[in-house]
Amino acid sequence: MSTTPGAVSPAPEASAGKRDPKKAAMSGWIGSALEYYDFALYSLAATLIFPTIFFPAENKTVGIIASLATYAVGYVSRPVGAVVLGAYGDRHGRKQVLVFAMLLMGFATFAVGLLPTYGQVGLLAPVLLVLLRLIQGFAVAGELGGASAMVVEHSPDARRGFFASFTLQGTQVGSILATAVLLPLAALLPADQFSAWGWRVPFLLSAVVILAGYIIRRRVQEPPAYAAKGTTEAKQRFPLVELLRTRPGAVVRCILMTFTNVIGMATLVFGVSYATQEGYGNGFSSSEFLWVTLVANIAAVATIPLFGALSDRIGRRTLMATGGIVGGLLVPGYLWAIEQGSLPLVFACVVIVQGIFFQMWNATFATFFQEQFPMRIRVTGFAVSQNIGLMLASFFPSIFTAIAPPGSANIPLTIGLTTLGICLVSTAATLLSPDTRGKSLDDLEARKAEKPVRQDELAGAAR
Repeated sequence: MSTTPGAVSPAPEASAGKRDPKKAAMSGWIGSALEYYDFALYSLAATLIFPTIFFPAENKTVGIIASLATYAVGYVSRPVGAVVLGAYGDRHGRKQVLVFAMLLMGFATFAVGLLPTYGQVGLLAPVLLVLLRLIQGFAVAGELGGASAMVVEHSPDARRGFFASFTLQGTQVGSILATAVLLPLAALLPADQFSAWGWRVPFLLSAVVILAGYIIRRRVQEPPAYAAKGTTEAKQRFPLVELLRTRPGAVVRCILMTFTNVIGMATLVFGVSYATQEGYGNGFSSSEFLWVTLVANIAAVATIPLFGALSDRIGRRTLMATGGIVGGLLVPGYLWAIEQGSLPLVFACVVIVQGIFFQMWNATFATFFQEQFPMRIRVTGFAVSQNIGLMLASFFPSIFTAIAPPGSANIPLTIGLTTLGICLVSTAATLLSPDTRGKSLDDLEARKAEKPVRQDELAGAAR
């Protein structure tokens, strides 16, 4: 092959286009907000509405546990979605998987709004609810992995934490949107009308999400590094095989780190049930705790970019470990505030626990997880480890209800100590992981694999 003397061959990334971290961050922010509107909407409804709509009303404890279990079912299908959508994102592009995940999520959420109730069709109602929740879980499994991989690969090395944090901020905005739509309906409609039809309105609005998501995702550009070489390399492998052979330790550590989500589940899933369900007797209304959830998410929107930028300066592990430990320590105080019946105290506690300390972890983990895996298996590595972790963690609210059912004594202490113990395990996994702040993706790519693997073995596994 001949070349012109003095000519300089373009770098692969240059030929594929320029990195655009601001546009990538904005695309991740908008897409995540829309998709997590759907997912958060179900989470709120599972604690506030579904126990009496889709399940028998005779036994309140059974209704609460069953409804929270359908919330958990969405996480059961997430590992399957992580494998399928992660492989698609690694082999065919981050953009393609994001478009598909958005459309599938919008369809499932819209369909929830059309479901008949238990009083109308009996057991068919919860069966259909579980089926749609499984579809939701499958779809959302590819969202954060694909979106954060795109942002990380577009971003400069010294500011990856800051730019990637906007994808996490988008998930909080989605929760705010879900709460903002439910809040006026729950506050203004009589209880019987809200239960009969008012709760369906936010789910039916997902038709707008389907259209908006398609338009937004189609305009997202692939990261230059991936566009230059990602599809050529990735199509030669099945990502899950290489992930488990070359990064098993990273996968296990990321799964355990994901358990830090127990803080959010103790405060905004079990905590909402503890505050509003009649069986616990704390007397808060659904509309009051929609405001609590809204304030917690607004605080998170404000703090996430700050902690993302701070992670670029002091390192990811410091923030993640601090947020997990202190957040776990403060959960008993938050549940105690609910027990005291003081709404101002609940607001103060939820801002501190969920809006500040949990966000130290939440703002940082996506960048940290992405940095643990090379580009050719990055979406799969993130999606599989995060979603297996979330699948396991999603059962915490039901476990909390089982170990501290209505009528139990010392509920704040029981749930608080359980939460802290889980956070200690997550923090240990964080501290055992290498910090990656400031290192180039090329350097991380060249890092020695945890378990060597021959290229001919990978090619054979792909065949």
